[in-house]
Amino acid sequence: MTQGQAQALGPVLHSFFASHLITVKGLRPASVRSYRDTVRLLLVFIAADKGCKITRLALSDLTFDRVVAFLRHLEHDRGNHASTRNQRLAALHCLFGYIAGREPEMLATSQQVAAIPVKRTAPPETRFLEQDEIEDLLRHLPRDGPLALRDRALILFLYNTGARAQEAADLRAGHLNLGEHPLARLHGKGGKWRTCPLWQQTARLLTALLDPAGPPPAPGAPVFAAHGQPLTRYGIYKIIRRHASRFDDPRTGRRISPHTFRHTAAVHLLESGVEVNVIRGWLGHAGAPRVWWRLDSPQMLWSGWPLSSTVPPPGGTTV
Repeated sequence: MTQGQAQALGPVLHSFFASHLITVKGLRPASVRSYRDTVRLLLVFIAADKGCKITRLALSDLTFDRVVAFLRHLEHDRGNHASTRNQRLAALHCLFGYIAGREPEMLATSQQVAAIPVKRTAPPETRFLEQDEIEDLLRHLPRDGPLALRDRALILFLYNTGARAQEAADLRAGHLNLGEHPLARLHGKGGKWRTCPLWQQTARLLTALLDPAGPPPAPGAPVFAAHGQPLTRYGIYKIIRRHASRFDDPRTGRRISPHTFRHTAAVHLLESGVEVNVIRGWLGHAGAPRVWWRLDSPQMLWSGWPLSSTVPPPGGTTV
């Protein structure tokens, strides 16, 4: 292998994405896009620093000093929070670890990059809806109109399962069992699947949404759709904002989003005394559970909850 071939940047990056991230690590498209955005920002920054076109960059241009300057650029010039900087750094750690294994002459640089520490940040405060707020939201959801049923089913599903927005967007008819003991299979982070029991109220809404009076939907049909196409994370976000933005609280910085329902489900179940070591897997947390701090209590709350132990919100039969 010649020096010019060894320093070619394009083939290394292509292999990193197509082979390492997708084939070896099995990352989902959203995760790959996050890596792509980090690498894109890095390449733009290095090209500007070197004063050349991106297409003229070589592997040797990825120096330790430029990586450090890039991280500083993210915070000082782009105004990124330290947590965003840490996320970008994690992607760079992965990239340079791959480069070290493929191009040994980059080992010293890769070791330097690997030694860059993450910045310590305060954990974000947990924002959730109180029990009476959930009841109020469910009670006043629209019942008329072509999208009322979908929106009610979506919101109750998020609260029932604690699903992430992407997990709800990826839900297909074949992932549901709406029989006597209704269940939903969710495709979570890392390509892992988990099964969540559903309340009867949730199952009835999903059954109505899938229109059992007509031909059964194909297993690959999206459960939550718009114009025949599956909702995106942003589409789910807009639905939540349309119905729940009145619960925003400027005093505490609470802004309702799909993830708020995940927080809410965890907090409500944990307040009822559910054991964390039994329940944390239900939210799809692979490692140790995350600590939740309730704003008005010193009690430590842990993320995760066993859905089979939950009960519908009071008045849930009217949803």
